Amino acid sequence: MFESLLVANRGEIAVRIMHTARRLGIRTIAVHSDADETALHVRTADEAVRIGPAPVQQSYLDADAVIAAARQTGAQAVHPGYGLLSENADFARAVRRAGLVWVGPEPEVIEAMSDKIRARALMAVAGVPVARGSATPPADVTEALEAAERVGFPLMLKAAAGGGGIGMSAIASAQELADGFEQARTRAARMFGSADVLLEQLITPARHVEVQVLGLGDGCVVALGDRDCSVQRRFQKVVEEAPAPGVSAAVRARLHAAGRDAAAAVSYSGVGTVEFLLDPTTEEFVFLEMNTRLQVEHPVTELVTGLDLVELQLRVAAGESVDLGEVESTGHAIELRLNAEDPVRFLPTPGPVQTWRQPEHDWLRVDSGYDVGDEVSRWYDPLVAKICVLGTDRAEALDRATRVLSELEVAPLSTNLDFLRRVVQTMEFVDASHDTGIVERLSSR
Repeated sequence: MFESLLVANRGEIAVRIMHTARRLGIRTIAVHSDADETALHVRTADEAVRIGPAPVQQSYLDADAVIAAARQTGAQAVHPGYGLLSENADFARAVRRAGLVWVGPEPEVIEAMSDKIRARALMAVAGVPVARGSATPPADVTEALEAAERVGFPLMLKAAAGGGGIGMSAIASAQELADGFEQARTRAARMFGSADVLLEQLITPARHVEVQVLGLGDGCVVALGDRDCSVQRRFQKVVEEAPAPGVSAAVRARLHAAGRDAAAAVSYSGVGTVEFLLDPTTEEFVFLEMNTRLQVEHPVTELVTGLDLVELQLRVAAGESVDLGEVESTGHAIELRLNAEDPVRFLPTPGPVQTWRQPEHDWLRVDSGYDVGDEVSRWYDPLVAKICVLGTDRAEALDRATRVLSELEVAPLSTNLDFLRRVVQTMEFVDASHDTGIVERLSSR
């Protein structure tokens, strides 16, 4: 195992990675912008290095500055967390060229899976179910309309280089496609550096189910369980749980097999997630994307399996042999994302955290990048904390989630706390009959 680790991230995920590294006796190094000079992840690390001003492009996305910080501090390895540079193949290559250990899969795998069109083609060859879609990116509106005739409406218009639910829009008709095609290309080029877009069948209603995989570096891939992430707003997840409710044993076995096949098809190494859309009426599912990194919602898998996914990442990256034996899932876990946002319009609302009161339970886990006295910055993601509960079954987990949300107090920061309370008490979520449209339905009431 290496002795020092630079965490190329910020907020709760940087803090969470450092906790595991410290338990393993690894010296931790934080990077920070001017806006994060006194942030919790900086205070948690053994050492910290300034990498630039507040704007993310000039700090956390500055690959050269991050690698310079690693060299300056004598770091032996780099963990990218999620978001930011975590799925940037060029950054992964640069880390390796600098003689550092990259905690993640091969750069070529990141590259392949970051292109939705290429990823679809690879999965189809591997026998993983894929939805109807365009085989190549349409060059203009005419080609897009021709492709749409083959795919059928409604459909999804996606940025080929997008990820994490960003750069996607639902299209109901040929007129909507004609009106929005060039705008989608322009947005894709601005956000992801590529104007290529993909047309894909829209499955509705659908459940968003994903499989946590671990590539052991020797060609072996293990499925560590599944999660449901159907509670999402604008394709951004709000509530996640493990295992996915309402999934039969037969469907779960097929999902896990497809997840393993997907990862094995690209010789995956380390922790990753294969995401699917599941039609609850037919119980058929299709590949959505593969995230070549640690997921935001990884705590629910850790809670039900007892595994430390960050430790597994570090051990695989260090070339250690990992023998998990039989991975078993016990109980049910729910994660709720507490965001600093306007509770009506769901727009970011940065501000100070002057009051933070949470209950203490052995079944409660709170991952946060903030403490009392900190301020949620306008420059970055508004995620304040991940509220995670474990129950012996889903009913108990729901009861505990409801209890924690009623006891939690955060002030004067405006958050989505009341909205989360509504979600866990709405009947379609309680009886697990919900789908990816649940937030839209709740917001319209």
